[in-house]
Amino acid sequence: MARRYVILASGAFAGRSAKTAHGVIAYATDRTVAVIDPTFAGKRVRDVLPYLDSDAPIVASVGAALALAPTSLLVGVAPPGGALPAAWRRSIVDALDAGLEVVNGLHDVLAGDPSFSAAAARTGARIWDVRVPPAVPLFSGSAYGVAARVVLTVGSDCAVGKMTAALELTRAANERGTRARFVATGQTGIMIAGSGIAVDRVIADFAPGAAEQLVLQNAPHADVLFVEGQGSINHPAYAPVTLSLLFGAAPDALVLVHVAGRRTIEDFETPLLSYRALVRTYEGLCAAVKPARVVGIALNTMGLDDASAHAAIADAREQTGLPAADLVRFGALAFYDEIAPGLAGKTAPLRRGDDAA
Repeated sequence: MARRYVILASGAFAGRSAKTAHGVIAYATDRTVAVIDPTFAGKRVRDVLPYLDSDAPIVASVGAALALAPTSLLVGVAPPGGALPAAWRRSIVDALDAGLEVVNGLHDVLAGDPSFSAAAARTGARIWDVRVPPAVPLFSGSAYGVAARVVLTVGSDCAVGKMTAALELTRAANERGTRARFVATGQTGIMIAGSGIAVDRVIADFAPGAAEQLVLQNAPHADVLFVEGQGSINHPAYAPVTLSLLFGAAPDALVLVHVAGRRTIEDFETPLLSYRALVRTYEGLCAAVKPARVVGIALNTMGLDDASAHAAIADAREQTGLPAADLVRFGALAFYDEIAPGLAGKTAPLRRGDDAA
């Protein structure tokens, strides 16, 4: 269905936790007709976040948004732990009472909540809990045989722009005439693409199998798959989901994503690894199963002026000898052209007798 979203982001729209709202506004083909945040009511999205380039109005309530004929209320935040803010319950009931679909990417499952399920039953409204995964098999190795080249975005931390990099590279590849698909592995990506599996919700043993299923489903329709990465390999809380994608997606190449200037894992004192250490770590893990090289560095330079952004990009190139760019700020086409030769071939899994060292 073609959705007309009103995005619920009360008190949060300008902050990092509203990355779901930001991503859907920027990349989804479904239209955002309004954002709910009383803090900025009366403004437009571009008045608060100019880079989103949207004239959607910001309103104070579900009732105020109904005049814009939305079809769906989207829960627009992705806080650590994925819990629903208690103050938002009234807005969700109001949306369901108005017959709106509710699209939820939190770990809290709204369809299982008695208040929400009762409201949905009254009007026949649908609740789509995006993070609830389908049944998936264990990893089988079938992903090794797909013809499409698989590119996985990997990060120095969470929330650095791995989804954005994958989306921008998908767009650039298609503009260059290569059949490319974005493969969603998180809730915001699924809302944008309309399909996918939130791998962080899958039982650990089955998470690589979930990643593999996404590759198998998308590979027949593309020459290159850009798989959305999750977490970071040295993140104290989220490294397991990173590893499940690193092995389960069976990538042929990696693109490393980093926020310029960030020094520690957010919410921890764990130091970020250097570019060289990250490249060495990611490539070393892949080498033990199915070799994949880091082919470029996608930088997030938001918050830097142009001169500082160019300097950060030049530093990444100098430290790694790899292509580097901010794919949003300066465009993805030139970067894609630089990394395309590294995406030309398939890599094979390690076999008995091979040396992973």
